[in-house]
Amino acid sequence: MFVSEPSVWAQSVFQSAKLGDLRRTKRLVQLAAQLAAHTGQSIVQSLSSSADIEAAYRFVRNEHISPAAIAEAGFAATVHACEAFDCLLALEDTTSLEFSHQSVADELGHTTSHKNSSGLEAHSVLLFAPGAQQVVGLIEQHRWARDREAHGQKKQRAKRAYEEKESYKWQRASQAMATRLGPQMSKVISVCDREADIIEYLRYKTDTQQRFIVRSMQSRCIEEDQNKLYAFSETLHSAGERVVQVQQKGGRKARAARCDIRFAAVTVQVPANKTGQPVPMFYVGCQEKDTADGLCWHLLTNEVVTTARQAQHILECYERRWLIEDFHKSWKTGGTQVENLRMQSKDNLERMIVLLAFIATRIQQLRCYGRQAEQAKNLSCESLLSPLAWKLLWLKTEKNKPPKQVPSMHWAYLNLGRLAGWNDSKRTGIVGWERLWEGWFRLQTILEGYHLALSLEQEM
Repeated sequence: MFVSEPSVWAQSVFQSAKLGDLRRTKRLVQLAAQLAAHTGQSIVQSLSSSADIEAAYRFVRNEHISPAAIAEAGFAATVHACEAFDCLLALEDTTSLEFSHQSVADELGHTTSHKNSSGLEAHSVLLFAPGAQQVVGLIEQHRWARDREAHGQKKQRAKRAYEEKESYKWQRASQAMATRLGPQMSKVISVCDREADIIEYLRYKTDTQQRFIVRSMQSRCIEEDQNKLYAFSETLHSAGERVVQVQQKGGRKARAARCDIRFAAVTVQVPANKTGQPVPMFYVGCQEKDTADGLCWHLLTNEVVTTARQAQHILECYERRWLIEDFHKSWKTGGTQVENLRMQSKDNLERMIVLLAFIATRIQQLRCYGRQAEQAKNLSCESLLSPLAWKLLWLKTEKNKPPKQVPSMHWAYLNLGRLAGWNDSKRTGIVGWERLWEGWFRLQTILEGYHLALSLEQEM
């Protein structure tokens, strides 16, 4: 399921889809394979015949095909893949999908950018196996349109029940995961950013014994000394150091941050405007040294943390949270280009959104393999590229006769980047999203040109 030729991948992910007719499932598998082979391109660009294009659009417009049924097939494939791992990180976050196509604007809601935007909110949960350093798959995704009339009414949130608030999405996601994973849920650790620092969510995870790591958003009241979490953390002794690789983002330069580590057991009090018992958990802090405004993480967890090694493990898990942001890039700007969809209704749009979400996950799995140099060097590139594709890539980038031995996945990863002009000027060995998928598109063009030339030669 992880790394395979598009048709094999599509079959493994969507073959169990219950769409009311086996012919619909077969069409889903075919469409997914074709879109995966032409990542980032439209249905028209991805399919070779007018008959296939018409069949694809009939599938997308079929009101009897539920987007949820498509998603559940993908989730079921992820559940099956989980059996191979002892520990899984559930990396989750929310993103906005904005669409400029006016035909569906009335069915969509405003997004975080502005009131007049048109789009959907999507909360996704991606499973990652830290032992194997591999993205396992998408296990949950919930999408909704915000009420335009409710824009700007954030101050009234205190009057609404917890289950009616948008912040309930964190608990909803955990409940959906638990239903699908069953006993396997015991090996899953939810890893969330500051938006999940909600007392109801923390209590739910603790009461149900679901494992979590949540970055603190506020200095909560605690029963320990100093009464406030962040002030209490300053009184703790250092439990060692950790070097955190801060990634480049916007105007921020990449750097290695040297941090102090601290940990302790804490009991978080319930806010004065809410009811319930205090919630016992553990605190892990990571504060950059010699600077007041550097990296600072305050993490809350129900994982037992009584040693420096356990604290280091919590930080290792949290450092993987960036992968969910990477998934959003592969879904939106750097991969499937989901926001470029131009469907005539919200339902049609959602069928394609779901399908592209799983293709985006595949993109991330492939990139994850490529970035792991040692593992990727032992993996044949034919799990990604056909024999003809890698040989054409070799001729284009290596400028000599292809070898008899199949190159590695790592070679394919680097040379797809080089095909798009990447030259590793920063000496990181990491190909960016844009160069990687530009290289993929160029290789597809080379393949199509080869097949066209071959067909013309045969006709002559």
